[in-house]
Amino acid sequence: MDIRVLNYFLTVAQEENITRAAALLHITQPTLSRQLMQLEEELGVKLFTRSRHRILLTRHGMLLKRRAQELISLADKTKQELSQEEVLSGEIAIGSGEYQNSRLLAQILGAFRRRHPDITFHLYSGHSDNIKERIERGILDVGFLLEPVDVSKYEFIRSPRKEEWCILACEESDLASRDSVTPKDLADRPLIFTRRDLIKEEIVSWFGQYSDHIRIAANGNLPYNMAQLCKAEIGFLLTLKLDCSYEGMRYIPLSPKLESSTVLVWKKNQAMPPAVRAFVDFARQCLNPEGMAGSFSDASKL
Repeated sequence: MDIRVLNYFLTVAQEENITRAAALLHITQPTLSRQLMQLEEELGVKLFTRSRHRILLTRHGMLLKRRAQELISLADKTKQELSQEEVLSGEIAIGSGEYQNSRLLAQILGAFRRRHPDITFHLYSGHSDNIKERIERGILDVGFLLEPVDVSKYEFIRSPRKEEWCILACEESDLASRDSVTPKDLADRPLIFTRRDLIKEEIVSWFGQYSDHIRIAANGNLPYNMAQLCKAEIGFLLTLKLDCSYEGMRYIPLSPKLESSTVLVWKKNQAMPPAVRAFVDFARQCLNPEGMAGSFSDASKL
């Protein structure tokens, strides 16, 4: 067994599909199938049960998965230790939505690049669903996502800084003088919604007994463009409160408060380029000094 073939095996085990795994590994499907067959022949056991659309691990396959993860982790650690004195360079592709936590992400990137000035970042702006799709295709290395979102295929660190939902309203609106707005205040009023289904479900749940009185006038995925629709008085924009401001418009908090979390994610069980691995390790160390997944530390410590 070599590390390359074990990585192939883990990718197939993760994806449960030869075609998707081959695309992520940038090899042909016949090549990948042949490597798996040779691995089974070498070990003398059956590793997968195959159906038309899915492949699953056998009992022997589950055992190899655990051992392969340990071996690859040890190999990566050894490689990193041997190359500690070398100058780290390369490119890191990161996807992120537009949040208040974007400032925190920028601080992390800045701190990392001060240590490794030969690193180049490629930042893609989008919502969580299309960022995940690009991670799956191997276009992005890391994603900064807004919950709720399915992270079952990812390792992640969650930010403790909550994103606050509010409405954006024109200053001439009758709601503009309010300190907060309730579901009743927004019932039967034209609203501008996000396109993400999971977020829509959160907002509909917030409306409670007034959910049947939601009136969607428009939807979209970019805050600036949706803010222009709001400014044109098409409707009130349900949005995250951001640090930016729009002339003649005002953020008004929701009551009861509605908040969302953000998570920094990367794919499980996938070999990473040295620059990406170093960034993930750096983020884990700086944002989570006690090594417990699921929390950021204060960015001022970076």
